[in-house]
Amino acid sequence: MKTRAFTLVEVMIVVLIIGVLSAIAVPNFVKARSNARMHTCINNLKQLETAKEQWAMENKKAVGDACAMSDITGFGHHINRQPTCPSGGRYSVNAVGTPASCSLSAAPDLHVLP
Repeated sequence: MKTRAFTLVEVMIVVLIIGVLSAIAVPNFVKARSNARMHTCINNLKQLETAKEQWAMENKKAVGDACAMSDITGFGHHINRQPTCPSGGRYSVNAVGTPASCSLSAAPDLHVLP
């Protein structure tokens, strides 16, 4: 009676195919994750900038006037809670007329975005 089993060559081919597929999939997954973090950071900065501009108009602030995170975030403010950077950076609201920024050097600048 013969038993049916996989040969060593067949097993090696399957392992090779799995290795090739993972070599293609893993870099794409890492890139997609990085892009998602970048877009989240951009959206958080836009949200902070919009809230700062609304706060400045309501309080009759001029360009260059100081604005703190506590002025625009918290219960009863423009943003209920302070957004967190997905990459671990810290956001700075900056003065009125100056874009909000992230402490990470790779953080995007709002003036360059479409």
